Amino acid sequence: MPKQKTHKSSAKRFKLTGGGKIKRGNAFKSHILEKKSPKRKRGFRKDSFVHPADEAVIKKNLGIG
Repeated sequence: MPKQKTHKSSAKRFKLTGGGKIKRGNAFKSHILEKKSPKRKRGFRKDSFVHPADEAVIKKNLGIG
């Protein structure tokens, strides 16, 4: 049996927390920022969690479970 390989682009985008949740960064924070409010842009700085419906696919890509 060959080894299971980690999907490298997924590994760079997602991190696993101690509780087993998957952290992700926010989109929409890199350009066209002039029209976005400061409050909205501040919110993009914080990491979010992946929706439970998407967790199985991401865990498979990361080689977990």
